[in-house]
Amino acid sequence: MNARKAILAGSWYPDSAEECEIEIKRFLEEIKVKDSLKENAIGGIVPHAGWYFSGSIACNVINCLKDKKHTDVIIIFGMHLHPESSNYIMKEGAWETPFGEIQIENKLAEKLSSRFAFNIETTESFMRDNTIELQLPFVKYFFGDTKIVPVGVPPVNDSFAIGEAAAEIAIDLGLRAKVIGSTDLTHYGINYGFIPKGTGRGALDWVRNENDRRIIDIMLTMDSSAIIREAISHQNACCSGAAATAIAAAKKLGAGQAELVAYHTSYDKNPNDSFVGYAGLIFR
Repeated sequence: MNARKAILAGSWYPDSAEECEIEIKRFLEEIKVKDSLKENAIGGIVPHAGWYFSGSIACNVINCLKDKKHTDVIIIFGMHLHPESSNYIMKEGAWETPFGEIQIENKLAEKLSSRFAFNIETTESFMRDNTIELQLPFVKYFFGDTKIVPVGVPPVNDSFAIGEAAAEIAIDLGLRAKVIGSTDLTHYGINYGFIPKGTGRGALDWVRNENDRRIIDIMLTMDSSAIIREAISHQNACCSGAAATAIAAAKKLGAGQAELVAYHTSYDKNPNDSFVGYAGLIFR
């Protein structure tokens, strides 16, 4: 079977299983996640920069989703979209990772795509985007033969129905599902055309303690509509539709509370006047 190519392997993350595993083991040591976060996790929010910058957070969130029971499917929401964008889905085939291919859960994807309007991506025709691909080596490493449904949703309230329906379909099919939403936080600096607090330490502190803190606090309330309003108003989440829709799906699967796993910025790895915030959350 043809598989969608891992177009960012070898640049945004390693292109061999051996090198990926070395990085994953290092990530698990880098962030000490408390054991309680690994209990009954249904979904999570992950960042999607290159592994050097945010891989440790994404890796640890996805590891928290793994438990003793087999997970049949992980529904992954992502893509850099604006409010007028279409929805996207890949509904059959497989996606390449350094650890081997991940199969699409075609029954769930087919039923979901029959209920909503989607641009259908295939193994040969797809939008180049990092938000979902960066998570797939972690998914394959921790979850083995678990399948995925990759979905792109814009930052509008209508997207929540897609997340809720995906959860409902999984339940109806008897599939044990987990949910991931992929977003980075504030993109600050001249490189991103966003410098409301100028440059220097004050700007970094503002992003860390105010702008990113606001969106994280709202994510912790699991209020999907408020996440999108906040992100549009304050430019503190680049894929708020994915995050908010993942929360809607997680709530439909039974999640009732959220906890922060980790937060840092690209400045912590590479001090610069332009930087990005990253947060990892768990829903259970």
